[in-house]
Amino acid sequence: MTADRDEILQAVSSAVLAVTRHLSVREVLQVIVRSAQRLLDARYAALGVPDDDGSFAEFVAEGLTDKQWKAIGPLPRQHGMLGAMLRDGAPVRLDDLRADPRFEWWPKAHPVMRDFLGVPIRDGEKVLGIIFLANKRTPGAGFTQADQELLTLFAAHAAIALANARLYESGRELAMLEERNRMARELHDAVTQKLFSLRLSAQAARTMLAKDPGRADAELERVQRLAGEALAELRAVIVELRPAELDRHGLAETLRKHVRLLDRLHPPALSFAGEELPPLEPAVEVAVLRVAQEALHNALRHAEAATVAVRLAYEGGKLVLTVRDDGVGFEQADPRGLGLVSMRDRAEAVGGVLAVESAPGAGTTVRVEVGG
Repeated sequence: MTADRDEILQAVSSAVLAVTRHLSVREVLQVIVRSAQRLLDARYAALGVPDDDGSFAEFVAEGLTDKQWKAIGPLPRQHGMLGAMLRDGAPVRLDDLRADPRFEWWPKAHPVMRDFLGVPIRDGEKVLGIIFLANKRTPGAGFTQADQELLTLFAAHAAIALANARLYESGRELAMLEERNRMARELHDAVTQKLFSLRLSAQAARTMLAKDPGRADAELERVQRLAGEALAELRAVIVELRPAELDRHGLAETLRKHVRLLDRLHPPALSFAGEELPPLEPAVEVAVLRVAQEALHNALRHAEAATVAVRLAYEGGKLVLTVRDDGVGFEQADPRGLGLVSMRDRAEAVGGVLAVESAPGAGTTVRVEVGG
């Protein structure tokens, strides 16, 4: 029994350490769910963070495929058992969730759940979220009182990690806002001065054009130079701008949300497959996201595809992005107009390599490798 207890405590310790290594709220939620699922050998695990509008601000789950998630539809509201747990703030352990009077209904595509264990994640009197497990994998076994105590212990540690992640994320967002304000001031000071000088030079050239063509030509050269400098200033600032979504959610989740949005707006069936990534340089995240967005834009605008698949993985020490469509393809000898030069420049700027495979009628695959 002592050996079993030591093993359980080690598992809890490892899980909590895994949580504290992740600093974004979304990452913390995902690690909490995966750790709880492994600790208690559950088929399904989920965690919901409530918002103030009767729904959930965040909801992550393990045990469901992307296809199942898509079929289930919108995130759950705060009704049924989830709503009851939010109101009561107490653990719930059931042999059959469907037999409980607090259970209401599931969407049609929702998996059938039987034995159920739910525990609130609390910060003092406030319920930060609910973690719940369903369908113990051991045949014929449901969740026990010992399981409930273990999940309660884990939830107490997870609450600390989640609160710390929120504090860190708030501080990072404040720093990001301050940096954006600084960049806006620099943009205003540098570019406004250039544009003002450019306007004066253009007016001077226009005045001298008839009387002194030589001086007018010199002023026009000055206009051209100032316009180039202003454009360079703009580009320098724009390159520094980092999408706020990357700071909140990380590369994989930002790209997943982008693909999900495009899937709702465009006829082709878009899919995303991604995995948890190690920490990445900010410039790498921005470059890979922009390449993915450009490749998706090309596929949706030009490919006439039925399906577009996006995959993000870490293989052999390299970050690998693949965007593949089954559309009309193109002659690789003439890549103009498809943004391939821009994508290649972005990849190479962070030490990456971009490869494009396409042929008429054979679809297109864009692949980026960074690192290694």
